Amino acid sequence: MSLLLRQKLPDFPWDALAPYGEIARKHPQGAIDLSVGTPVDPTPEFIQQALRESSDSPSYPVTMGTQELRTAIHQWATTTLGASGDFAVLPLIGSKEFVAWLPTFLESATVLYPRIAYPTYLVGALLAQATPTAVDIDATTWPTADLAWVNSPSNPTGRVHSESELRAAIEWSRKNKSVVVSDECYLEFGDTKTPTSILRYTDGDNTNILGVYSLSKRSSMAGYRAAFVVGDPQLIARILEVRKHAGMMVSLPVQHAMVAALSDSKHVAEQRGRYNARRTRLAPALISAGFSIDHSEAGLYIWATRNESSWDSVAWLAALGILATPGVFYGQAGENHIRIALTATDQQIAIAAERILAKVSAS
Repeated sequence: MSLLLRQKLPDFPWDALAPYGEIARKHPQGAIDLSVGTPVDPTPEFIQQALRESSDSPSYPVTMGTQELRTAIHQWATTTLGASGDFAVLPLIGSKEFVAWLPTFLESATVLYPRIAYPTYLVGALLAQATPTAVDIDATTWPTADLAWVNSPSNPTGRVHSESELRAAIEWSRKNKSVVVSDECYLEFGDTKTPTSILRYTDGDNTNILGVYSLSKRSSMAGYRAAFVVGDPQLIARILEVRKHAGMMVSLPVQHAMVAALSDSKHVAEQRGRYNARRTRLAPALISAGFSIDHSEAGLYIWATRNESSWDSVAWLAALGILATPGVFYGQAGENHIRIALTATDQQIAIAAERILAKVSAS
């Protein structure tokens, strides 16, 4: 296809945030970056050890994953997700590449995605030359389409879908014989609500249903690029065939590290505790500054608003040496909110809270 006919991708949103980063870095005590949600807590040592022990890896890895990894994912999906019936699993080179390329793999012509959403859902539809449509959470209002994205807990809002909402998405899939993909990368990071997987509600019939999972935040493995998909065996077989041709293989040392990570839940509980404690520390300071916090009941972000332009809120925080993300990056429906990542050290979160409280006291 001629490049002239391709749909133009949106500008990379974080480039627009650069001037506010410059302002934040001018703070006498330095900048605290709460914009991009990149983990800062160390990868657990036992996962690092698994990577080191398998570093002698001269052969090509298997695209479908080793039997050991597939077994580990299957057991995790059964135990943690409540998945049942016939389902397949497949390792991924991080979840973002899967989100970006899935509509292309499935040759989707029409794609639905949440009205407030991770930007890559839209990007994936554009890469596939598909027609993207932003929709509300209620699947009973969705139009017909080839593929629909669900995201719970949500990035950026931290909202958790209810059982009825997930079942409505499944019903839409069955009625239209369309694919529903639930991005559940923050599933194990509940706070005031406990998220559940869409695969828990398929009643063992996983036709046209997929769930996507990442170890980036769960196990502080963002640099490993380690994720996986679970669900409809026929869909996963189609996806696997394309990935084999395209050379989309998870490196063997990373596969071994994934097995180690999925075998342990203690480190996940500890990491969940860190993020929730940071939310508890920072939220009251934001509220004292006039912000309202919406949702933010799971995941690793605070979704806040002062009923002003998201850029005005970003500028106010940047003057305090704190960098946040404008909600408009996630769609026009987020134009009055900001997303604040909890992926900073405990000390940095405490300092950010202190700066906000000091500003409020001085006002």
